[in-house]
Amino acid sequence: MAYDADVIVIGAGLAGLAATAELVDAGRRVILVEQEPEQSIGGQAHWSFGGLFLVDSPEQRRMRIKDSHALALQDWMGTAAFDRPEDHWPREWAEAYVDFAAGEKRSWLHGQGVRFFPVVGWAERGGYDAQGHGNSVPRFHITWGTGPGLLAPFVRRVRAGVARGLVQLRFRHRVTGLSRSAGSVDTVTGEVLEPSDAERGRASGREVAGTFEFRAQAVIVTSGGIGGNHDLVRANWPERLGTPPEKMISGVPAHVDGKMLGIAENAGARLINRDRMWHYTEGIQNWNPIWERHGIRILPGPSSLWLDARGDRLPVPLFPGFDTLGTLHHIMSTGYDYTWFVLNQRIVGKEFTLSGSEQNPDLTGKSVRGVIDRARSEVPGPVKAFMDHGVDFVVEKDLGALVRGMNALSKEPLIEEAALRRTLAARDREIANPFTKDLQITAIRGTRKFLGDRLIRTATPHRILDPKAGPLIAVRLNILTRKTLGGLETDLSSRVLTEGGAPLPGVYAAGEAAGFGGGGVHGYRSLEGTFLGGCLFSGRTAGRAAAREVS
Repeated sequence: MAYDADVIVIGAGLAGLAATAELVDAGRRVILVEQEPEQSIGGQAHWSFGGLFLVDSPEQRRMRIKDSHALALQDWMGTAAFDRPEDHWPREWAEAYVDFAAGEKRSWLHGQGVRFFPVVGWAERGGYDAQGHGNSVPRFHITWGTGPGLLAPFVRRVRAGVARGLVQLRFRHRVTGLSRSAGSVDTVTGEVLEPSDAERGRASGREVAGTFEFRAQAVIVTSGGIGGNHDLVRANWPERLGTPPEKMISGVPAHVDGKMLGIAENAGARLINRDRMWHYTEGIQNWNPIWERHGIRILPGPSSLWLDARGDRLPVPLFPGFDTLGTLHHIMSTGYDYTWFVLNQRIVGKEFTLSGSEQNPDLTGKSVRGVIDRARSEVPGPVKAFMDHGVDFVVEKDLGALVRGMNALSKEPLIEEAALRRTLAARDREIANPFTKDLQITAIRGTRKFLGDRLIRTATPHRILDPKAGPLIAVRLNILTRKTLGGLETDLSSRVLTEGGAPLPGVYAAGEAAGFGGGGVHGYRSLEGTFLGGCLFSGRTAGRAAAREVS
């Protein structure tokens, strides 16, 4: 039987590139199919901060962080909270991924030229007990070069495969069907879209110029999640998180629409945990958008006062950077879909980092001078641009003007100046002593015991209302769609499973389409730095497994 290739990979994001690179190393012929134009190769990984979850790394040890496989697995399982029969394979993937993160992950990447920023970040700190959600220690390793730096070796390996005649890159090819001709799923059909010179991330048009049909011994689905499809996000929104937000902004372009998941399901694949999702609560509208409803996430330090729409502080331990899903659950119980950070310029300058490669030109451009200048600046340039132009920012010298600006951004004037002043003054009184009953201030002081946070991520405790630390700043925070935690159920060889639990012949899946492994390796929550790594690990696994199966 004639085949066009040994394997067809659907999706040219990080997982698809990793799978294709492994297939090339095994000498297999690959057709890599992608609906977007070639300038968008790498998908969402290009826009990422490049954060990776590593365990007991040299970077951690240099910062006197004592990490271990046992501690990381404890944190993962406490965070995931697996509790369903269909969590069998996600749990198996979780154990395998922690093994990878504590083992060969760093050396494998280092051997391909990937390097890391020396200061390790501390995301999702939890704030509950030792067996609950969160990272017990800093594990967020920023790739030197951010997302583009992480993508580079995999793009290079795939293009080397093109040069060897092993890889065909078929951009502007949108898959519409998977079918069988000899028992296994071996046929991929779809539409050829008209060429587009749209810049990366921008809408590329959907005019159809023709059709295609490719055949191969195996198919790997790496098409991503549903974050750009707000209708599908709302349709899958879990009851446990309340009513879906009326307003959401997008951390991914509209073409991240989840349609390929439905196509795989129609071909016999089992889709599980579709109600598990990871959306951020610190989203701000991009003042210079690339795609529709383009949002950016603030990666905050712990000092901003987090208020709900009415001006009440969020409950313990829902401090900035501690528990994303817990915060989302609380927000949706308030009857409003937005919250506020209230802070001052001293805090914003030290503690605000904006997620994304384009928001961190120093790290993305691998500029040591740029990093030094950022550390020395009063407010980093990208953050200052949002202060000056962002529609969600209010910057004022006095509290009265700040409240008026906050209420002007709301449908109704919910913030009372006198009440906010009492809240801020009460918080500020707790700063006078090195001990306090305010657990957020306790958390701030605990954070500063970690050298990395004390140097570049956490401001010295001070009064928010201190005029010397001003001006005052309020930031309206929106729900930002991002990652799909559920997906196509896969075994440890990345083989897609059917409703009966048997492999769907010829079909593999990796990346977000597979819930980053197993159909939901994160369970209910993520430890952060685990999405890119999940794409790499599951993509590598799928590529190697498919290479073994094809003749």
